[in-house]
Amino acid sequence: MARIIFLGTAGSSAVASKQLRSSGGIILQFEDLQFHIDPGPGSLQKAKEYGVSLNHTTAVLVSHNHMNHCNDLNIVVEAMTHGGLEHRGVIAAAKSVVTSLDGGHPFLSQYHQSLVEKIIPLDKNHKIGIDLVEINALPANHTDKTAVGFKFFCPRFTVSYTGDTMMTPQLVDSLMGSDVLILNVPYPGDKAEGKNLDSAAAIQIISKVQPKLTVITHFGLEMLKADPLQEAREIQRITGIQTIAAQDGLVISPESYGDYKGPVKGYQN
Repeated sequence: MARIIFLGTAGSSAVASKQLRSSGGIILQFEDLQFHIDPGPGSLQKAKEYGVSLNHTTAVLVSHNHMNHCNDLNIVVEAMTHGGLEHRGVIAAAKSVVTSLDGGHPFLSQYHQSLVEKIIPLDKNHKIGIDLVEINALPANHTDKTAVGFKFFCPRFTVSYTGDTMMTPQLVDSLMGSDVLILNVPYPGDKAEGKNLDSAAAIQIISKVQPKLTVITHFGLEMLKADPLQEAREIQRITGIQTIAAQDGLVISPESYGDYKGPVKGYQN
């Protein structure tokens, strides 16, 4: 059985700091594998609340180094390794999270680096494999220049998560073939600021990619005021693609939207 569980849907520091929405990231479970994407503040609490054991995490994936995406990375590593008692797990992340860039310190501490089995700094379009799942690092364009998204090729479905990014032709191309498309859409209408998506950009992406299901998430203050549910309904009306606005604790079954694609090759870097 496969599940996608939204531990949080906060999309800005204002929303995360006020905890108007949680910011614990996204869990993808497939067979015995568990991936934790962008563990922001509240990851442990929300995982417990929604019945997710972080001790069973196979890999943690971090799209970039902003606090609402990686604040809980180190404590999630402790949970994954049973407080360091087991040397296990994979960290696959934007370079800003796990390496020293421009004189800065990596967000993943040196101690926590020593607890895991493997650390993979990701370049855009980098491909790795973990057991039955192949993961592609998508070409995000955000204020963190090393930012990436993630595309999961599972035997029975393909899920793409954009991370924080503006729309680019390269991003759209990389999302093609997605069964389930998870878009970080902090802004409603055509009100995007910085290198982020708004509903208008989401409509363009969805119209070109044609996934079976789109989930919009990562909402900023303006999006919450506009009502994500209404924005999702308008996106679905225009694109003709089933679109839902994520709520904290939302669970979806990606296998319902995928087709069996045969076995995927094993672990590689």
